[in-house]
Amino acid sequence: MNYSAEEIAEVINMLTHEDLDIRSVTLSVNTLFAVSDVPERALEKLSSLRSAFSRFSEVVNSVQDKLGVKIVTKRVAVSPVQYFLEPYPDVKYAIKLGEFLDTLARESEIDYIGGFSAYADRGISRGAHVMLQSLADTMNSTSRLSSMLNAASTQEGLNVDAVKLFTSQLLRMSSHASSRVAIMANSPQDSPFVPSAHHGRGMPNSSINIAVSGPGVVAGAIRRAKPATFQELYEVIKKASFKVTRLGELVGRMVSEELGVAMGSVDLSLAPSPKVGDSVAEILEVMGISKVGGHGSLTALAILMDAVKKGGSMATNLVGGLSSAFIPVSEDSIMALRMREGYLELNDLLAMSAVCNSGIDMVGVPRDAGQDKITALILDVLSLGLMLNKIVGVRVIPIEGKPGQEVDLGGLLGKVVVAKMKDVDSSEFTSRAGFIPTPVKRLELG
Repeated sequence: MNYSAEEIAEVINMLTHEDLDIRSVTLSVNTLFAVSDVPERALEKLSSLRSAFSRFSEVVNSVQDKLGVKIVTKRVAVSPVQYFLEPYPDVKYAIKLGEFLDTLARESEIDYIGGFSAYADRGISRGAHVMLQSLADTMNSTSRLSSMLNAASTQEGLNVDAVKLFTSQLLRMSSHASSRVAIMANSPQDSPFVPSAHHGRGMPNSSINIAVSGPGVVAGAIRRAKPATFQELYEVIKKASFKVTRLGELVGRMVSEELGVAMGSVDLSLAPSPKVGDSVAEILEVMGISKVGGHGSLTALAILMDAVKKGGSMATNLVGGLSSAFIPVSEDSIMALRMREGYLELNDLLAMSAVCNSGIDMVGVPRDAGQDKITALILDVLSLGLMLNKIVGVRVIPIEGKPGQEVDLGGLLGKVVVAKMKDVDSSEFTSRAGFIPTPVKRLELG
């Protein structure tokens, strides 16, 4: 295949000036072979993965050097620890298991390891209950481990009891620990992104899942094209998304072939970073919303979401994961700025959750807001997933501070802005026990 000088120059510009990179290459591994009612036996079996993890790390580094494309993080996703805790439901074992996985990741030069996870959509099994009981202590004692609780699904309902248990643990975590924890509705089985990443049901024994980036590429394309109509705007975004996704497909194929494992999926999500010029919010402002949070922001985000999916799906037949636009406030320099300025509030982010799947993500909340308010906020987001049959997640960071204050978590996590919560008591509502039944939309699924 021959490429024109213009095409080559465009790719070089994307890589050098528009921050085009691969957000993560994730090795998803079935670890259920190690489940045992004898903890020492389970840990011994898991230790056999050390060589595979190290080999994965070496291959990703090799592909990065060969292509000259930056791969920001290497990640591993294992089977949910819930299954390890079913035959031996002990909190101390859960903590030890989490710390063991964290050590495996560190020794193999893996940036994050996902899978300290559980499903509790309708009820809480003993394994899920132990995972939740151990969550704060485990996350506070680790640095690379990530955790996800799926507390709702359109097929099963929304487990309010599980949300309350999760929130009580969240309030005991440090800021860094809570940045590695999410609560979700309709969690996908093949996400390359943490904290949602885990090796899901029905997956091959091992596979490679790719997360792309590239907000700067899309923003740059819109600036250059200056589209006059919405149809032209769609075309510009679709073409940029195709190119970004194609790079992800190439990297994924090369890593999977080198390792001899299946190519899993490419997540079409645009993922920002705190760097200037690598912002999803900037795309919305380049589209014509002078300040994200202003009227029209939701429409602009919906257009971006749809066009990215249409363009990206033409570049790979292995679409998976979350496949959305990520708007983690602290990880997006423009989002964080607009929240500090007051243009963005929690309700704006909640509305954005209806068209993307991470509307309230990396947002600070006052620790003294209390469990009931934070539980109610989480329920608002998960209810969108329940009723719309879509993937949604919440990642909030409890912080000792007042609205508008910041805490710098460093690196990709950026500066967390404390959001203002409404001074309304929801405790009578959240004090009810049980789960919210499946919606009428469940009947559409058969």
